[in-house]
Amino acid sequence: MSREFPVGLTPPDWLVRNLQPQQAPANRPAMARAAVAMTLPLLIGLAAGQPTYGALASMGALSGVIGDTADAYRMRILNIAIPQLFGAVGITLGSAVYGQGWQAVAAVTGVALVSGMISTIGAVASVSGLLLLLNSVVGAGLPMPGPWWLAPVLMSGGGLLVLLLALLAWPLRSGVPERTAVAATYRTVADLLAACGSEVPGAYEDARHTVTQSLNQSYDLVLARRARHHGRSPELTRLLAQLNAITPVVESAPAAHLYGKPLPTEIPAAARHLARAVDTGFTGPIDLRLPTPGSETGRAVDHALRHAAEVVSAPDIDPRGTDDDRLGRPAHLGVRAARAARNVALSAASWRYGLRLALCIGLAQVLVSTVPVPRSYWVALTITFVLKPDFGSVFSRALMRALGTVAGLVVAAAVLSQVPRGWWDVPVMLVLAPLIPALTPRGYGYQTAAITPVILLLSDILNHQGTGLLLPRLVDSLIGCGIALVAGYLLWPESWHTRVGDKLADAVADTARYVDAAFGPDVDPAARARMRRRLYRDLSVVRTEFQRALTEPPPTGRRAAAWWPLVVAVERIVDATTAARVRVKHGAEPPSQPEVARVTLQLRELAEGLRDTEVLYPVRTDLTGPSGSVLEPLRQEVAAARAITSPQPA
Repeated sequence: MSREFPVGLTPPDWLVRNLQPQQAPANRPAMARAAVAMTLPLLIGLAAGQPTYGALASMGALSGVIGDTADAYRMRILNIAIPQLFGAVGITLGSAVYGQGWQAVAAVTGVALVSGMISTIGAVASVSGLLLLLNSVVGAGLPMPGPWWLAPVLMSGGGLLVLLLALLAWPLRSGVPERTAVAATYRTVADLLAACGSEVPGAYEDARHTVTQSLNQSYDLVLARRARHHGRSPELTRLLAQLNAITPVVESAPAAHLYGKPLPTEIPAAARHLARAVDTGFTGPIDLRLPTPGSETGRAVDHALRHAAEVVSAPDIDPRGTDDDRLGRPAHLGVRAARAARNVALSAASWRYGLRLALCIGLAQVLVSTVPVPRSYWVALTITFVLKPDFGSVFSRALMRALGTVAGLVVAAAVLSQVPRGWWDVPVMLVLAPLIPALTPRGYGYQTAAITPVILLLSDILNHQGTGLLLPRLVDSLIGCGIALVAGYLLWPESWHTRVGDKLADAVADTARYVDAAFGPDVDPAARARMRRRLYRDLSVVRTEFQRALTEPPPTGRRAAAWWPLVVAVERIVDATTAARVRVKHGAEPPSQPEVARVTLQLRELAEGLRDTEVLYPVRTDLTGPSGSVLEPLRQEVAAARAITSPQPA
């Protein structure tokens, strides 16, 4: 019989959130690739009488396994190959200063600065910066076998082996991940339509958030592939047209939800029927069997679904056509790279993060250079993994790193004490390697628990210290976590302030511009669609930042929780704006420009107020307008957002 914890023993909410595993399906292909890519080098190294070479290649494969997260094949090339290039540079630079004392300290600290700055560019750059610093730390702290070029070749070869295995099915499955993603977006839209008018609290909001995430992923996959494609292929144009066609359906959902009544079951069923057609590539006639609409909202949903059906069933789409390319084609890769480099060089945020990382790495290198610490490079490695704000809360990552290391050491102790080195390493690696992609989606602590025994096994192959590696690994990890928490977290004022308010202020200001664009006289529909998509994407980022802030300890986590009602309120404002635009498009009387101006003024005042405070506060809500206007629901949502008051300080 279960019993509740005594009040004094109940774990705090922020700790429960950190320890709770995230739900994610097992990626069996990634698990198989990890098993082969990390075991095969060991097998070849043992067969050739050079187990240390095999261990180095397996270390490189480990970095490839960590980066093997993309669905589309072309994205896998970026996610794995580019970080391997930076990793090769890192191991070369680190090996060049191995045993050089303070020169090594200066070199690794400089690499940390560069790594931190480039990590702010994006996901691929973040992994590249991570691998650059990780390998430079390993090279500076561990003697590499063979000539200077051998370690970079072996480690890069291991990572590229993961890429090779990931691309084996490309000829047979080219375009399948992108098509699957677009079909999944259609299914999430069907769920959104089913949630319209629902009385279940939060059902519609959760469904809309899922749609936003799915649209983001689908557009990223399709547009990223098309940006590297020579010419406009019919396949890619078709997928993009199908994504653009579902956008009016998404826009009609807020109007349907504000109508207050659930949609007929035939409507979400029609969206699921379209999803099946997209998934299978069907281009024949599609009978949606939609009910006859009886209102502006019903006409909007009906028109949007029928338009989507026409696009999905169209047998041919001109690959040269750009009329329906509502998000536009990304700039050339070289242009984007130059733009990113300029932004990094001029961005205060990139310099601030680079300096934080360099400070922590420099302190770690000075510490291990003046105090004898066994396996000292593990201190800097721990800092590198923990101090990644774009990967999550620094505090929670330090906590989960420590807990995950302890759990991983238990497994490593059993392996190092009971399994003899040699050929037995092959079946052990075959068992341990798949756990990394299996547990990584569960959370950072689970990933650390999976990686720790693998790293210790490979380290023992290189150094033959057996269980003597366990205690140094624990001590070094705790030292690294401590340095990251103190020098990379506690000493920086921004760590104690949630960024939810700043991001919300930006979203509210963008919403004001969106209201102007939605009802302006001469606004390009494609530009309006891009603005709406960008705004919903930004709100998705706000939600992610909010969830991240909740894992922080008090008072940061408690302050973040106070922002949640306003997060929801801003999302409702955007929905109300979209709904009003849809109603005008389908016959409602458009609002007057003075009425639009009053709404946008209130939104801009709200945005400025959010930038000037760390807590919420009451403001005036005298927002009036003509009764029956399409903007009446929007005015109510703006007034509700401005009326949210601050919670009492604890």
